[in-house]
Amino acid sequence: MNIPSGIVTHTRQVCSLYKRALRNLESWYDRREIYRYRALLLRKRFDDNRNVKDMAVAACLLEEGEKELFNTMHYQPLKKANSPGGCAFEREVELPDWVFDYWHPLEKAQYPEFFAKREERKNQFVAWWENQYGKPDPKDLHH
Repeated sequence: MNIPSGIVTHTRQVCSLYKRALRNLESWYDRREIYRYRALLLRKRFDDNRNVKDMAVAACLLEEGEKELFNTMHYQPLKKANSPGGCAFEREVELPDWVFDYWHPLEKAQYPEFFAKREERKNQFVAWWENQYGKPDPKDLHH
C-alpha cells in the first residue's frame, strides 16, 4: 500500500479527486461516448472553481467533492489489470540470472554487449568470492 508522507497540498488533493472521479465515471459508463460526455461535464465543474482564491471556500469545495465521490462510487469499480486490486497485480515474473546460461549461442549473438558485460561481471564475482572465502577444495566439486 502506498501511504503518502508529509503534507499533501491542496492542488494535489484536487488533482487526486479529479482522477478518482474520472475512474469512477469509467466504472459507471461502459459506452465511450457517454463516458466522454460525462468526463467533459466533470472537467467543466472543476474548471469553474479553478480560480477560487479563498482557501476556506476551496477547502469546503474539496470536502464536498470528496463526499459526492463517496456517495456516487460504483459498487464494483473497474480495476486496471496491473493496478493494486487488478487481476495481474504484481505478477511480473523476474527470472533468475542463471536462465541466461541456457540461451542458445545464436540467441546470445543477438546481444553481444550484454553477454560480454555479463561474463565480465561473473568473473568479477568469482574473483570476489575467492578473495572473500578462498578457493573451493577440488574434492568438494565432484558429486
